[in-house]
Amino acid sequence: MDLIHLGALLERAERVLARLEAVLPPPPSPPDWAASIAFRYRKRAGSGVLEPVRHVATVRLADLQEIDAQKERLARNTAQFVQGVAANNVLLTGARGTGKSSLIKACLNEYAAQGLRLIEVDKADLVDLPDLIDLVAERPERFIVFCDDLSFDEGEPGYKALKSVLDGSVAQASDNLLVYATSNRRHLLPEYMKDNLSYQHTEDGEVHPGEVVEEKISLSERFGLWISFYPFSQAEYLAIVAQWLRHHGLDEARIAAAQPEALVFALERGSRSGRVAYQFARDLAGRLATAGPGGPHG
Repeated sequence: MDLIHLGALLERAERVLARLEAVLPPPPSPPDWAASIAFRYRKRAGSGVLEPVRHVATVRLADLQEIDAQKERLARNTAQFVQGVAANNVLLTGARGTGKSSLIKACLNEYAAQGLRLIEVDKADLVDLPDLIDLVAERPERFIVFCDDLSFDEGEPGYKALKSVLDGSVAQASDNLLVYATSNRRHLLPEYMKDNLSYQHTEDGEVHPGEVVEEKISLSERFGLWISFYPFSQAEYLAIVAQWLRHHGLDEARIAAAQPEALVFALERGSRSGRVAYQFARDLAGRLATAGPGGPHG
């Protein structure tokens, strides 16, 4: 190929690239970083946008009861992160309504004054995670990418994007960014009985998972810290109810009198979770406020 033909080919290639750049969505633009301590990543007309959260949840670590061990582990990891020393990506798994998401929000409020910021990303948008990493890489703040209620079905593109960022990719996260995810699934993917057929048993009794199982646990293993949450006992549930009722200004006598009603409320909901305790406290406090001094059952 002579130089004239090579030059014409390069010129055509440049024109094609220019057209592609015109139709590809641009990378996300930086938001007003002073507008909030929390941001949401959203798609608008095909482009990614970081939107400041105007009203950030005010939950504090002291508000969360009966999860002291989990609270200590996440707060310690987050403190290490904001101090600029080694810290891990975190996967919080377990029973619904036990405080997984609230604990992350409480850590944000606890360490926001030290430069901690949060970016909430839906699983469908995790494919854009490398762009977010580039966007915050030179910022002085410390960023948590928060993925709530995370789980994947087979073949979803966000799965491989997150897996690459967590470990083993050229596009791995910068030092000022960690991923905190919550899930009801420990391995983030659905598990089926047929998966057990891929296990291999050696002559000496060892069990080795097959490729299907290995793939399903490979993402969760890339989180350096696993924090597990468990269903609450009746006593733990009532302790959480009492904490939230105190938060709403009820005295100890009224809190004690509310216990039977709190248990019925949980029975009707089919769960003794922290979320149900919070919802009962709001319901009772609201009813008392509108009923006046006599109050319901007063």
